[in-house]
Parts: sequence; C-alpha cells; structure tokens
Amino acid sequence: MAIDQGPDVAAVTPLLERAEDAEDGAETGDRRRRAGQGAGAGIDAHGLTEVVTRLRRALRASIRTEIAWESLPMAQVELMQSLADQSPARITALAERLHLANSTVSGLVSQLINGGLIERGTDPEDRRAAVVELSSTGRATLREWEAAHERRILSALAQLGVEQRRAIDLAVPALAELAWLLAEGSATLSSVPVREVQG
Repeated sequence: MAIDQGPDVAAVTPLLERAEDAEDGAETGDRRRRAGQGAGAGIDAHGLTEVVTRLRRALRASIRTEIAWESLPMAQVELMQSLADQSPARITALAERLHLANSTVSGLVSQLINGGLIERGTDPEDRRAAVVELSSTGRATLREWEAAHERRILSALAQLGVEQRRAIDLAVPALAELAWLLAEGSATLSSVPVREVQG
C-alpha cells in the first residue's frame, strides 16, 4: 500500500519567503479587512493573507532555537536567496531584483561580507565591475536553513489528516503561480479591485 507523502515540502517552503514584506500591512488587529472582487471573486484574500503571514511567522519562530541565522533581518535573507538563485551579481542587478535602492543593497552587502556569508569578486565579462556571490559558508548556511524549514513543515504535516495534506499538495502549483505574479509585480491594485469589509 502506497503511503501518502504529503506536499512537496521543498516547493512549499519558498512560497512563504516573500510574504514577510506584506506582513506589517496585512495583520493589524481590527483594522481594515479586504476581500478580492473581479478576478479574485470567490477567494478570501484577507484570510489567505492572514494564513500565509501566520505560517511564515510560526515557521521562523519554530526554528530560531535551532538556527541562530533565523534572527537575521529578512532583507539580508532575501539577498542571499537571490544570490543562490543567480550569481555572481552586480549591486545594481540585485537592487532591481529585490526592488530596493542601490544604496540599501550596498549596505546589506557590506553587512553580509562582514559576516562571512557573501564575498566580493570581479565580473568576468567586465573586469572593471565588481560582483558579489555567496561564500562557501553562506551556501552551507542556506542549505542548513532550508533543511530546518523542511523538517519543521514535515513534522507539522504529519499531524494533519490525509485529505488535508492532499489539499495542501494540490494547492502548491497555484500558490507558486501566485508567488510568481507577486514577485514580478504583475498583481497590482489597479488590475485586481478590492472592497473594504468592516471588521
């Protein structure tokens, strides 16, 4: 008899990483609650935002005792993840990917270089230009971080019923597409109207 392995944890974990930028505006007690209309009709946008926010915070909090790196500012974490996806990279390219000012990225880079997590080099296509990439320590730290997240998610999933795990598994592709739209800036307030609901 085949055993239900549940959702692809490696696919679920990255979906939570981009949620933190929206957390402060999404979870404010009894403030405004929003639900999607138009293209988002039938979807509880407020509920989805709350769940993603709670998942992300719970996941980070649960592994802080295991990995001190989880206490790093999320901006530094995202920069390292961007370098893991594509490196070496120039400061300007990182700033564009992360939607941050060049000066902000330069500050983050300096902090991570001082921490030994990334290192500076020379662009092979233009020896006059500087680039940065993950150091061996940075890569090892990222791998450890990903493994810790997967262990926590698997532990929690094991406590759910088969149908609940299957529902999460089926939702992963759609959540991945949603994450891509948000990352690319394709999901805008002008294209997806919202209405305010009294809380």
